[in-house]
Amino acid sequence: MSEYRSLALTVIGIFIITLLGAYFSPSFEEQKTYLELFMFFGSLLFIFAVVAIFASLGFHSFALFLSIFLAAVISLYGVLGAFIVTSMTYFLWGSIFAMEVLLFHNGNTGAKEWFVTRYKFKTFKMEYYAFYPLMGLLYVMLEFIPHLFLKEKLVKFTPSKVLKEMEELLD
Repeated sequence: MSEYRSLALTVIGIFIITLLGAYFSPSFEEQKTYLELFMFFGSLLFIFAVVAIFASLGFHSFALFLSIFLAAVISLYGVLGAFIVTSMTYFLWGSIFAMEVLLFHNGNTGAKEWFVTRYKFKTFKMEYYAFYPLMGLLYVMLEFIPHLFLKEKLVKFTPSKVLKEMEELLD
């Protein structure tokens, strides 16, 4: 718990320092710069919190929040903003899911526990097909490219094998 306390104090300290910088700035331009920095830090904190929620709860628990969030984004920024949020959500959650699939395929017990605690086979299969392109992309980036440049051993990734193993594990 103490590591979370120090993290919270660091975040609060960053916000207080930027607000103090804005308050004590001699010119309007400097105040504006500090306030923009304050908003930027707030945006980063929000994005970090969303990614942490994705990783801890899983996508099925996050769907209601995402729909409310998309409604707010549409009202503020229109359809283009909703498209950007949806694309980033797909990429972020898909990357987490694909990374866990690759770890499971390579025998990582933490990934196995991650799937067992969050999925039934039906929901796994839906996300498996939805994020199939990202699994291939991550495989190329993490296995194939290092094999080409560093001559590391290439670990073969067989998605159908993962699906069969998950069917046995999750049912």
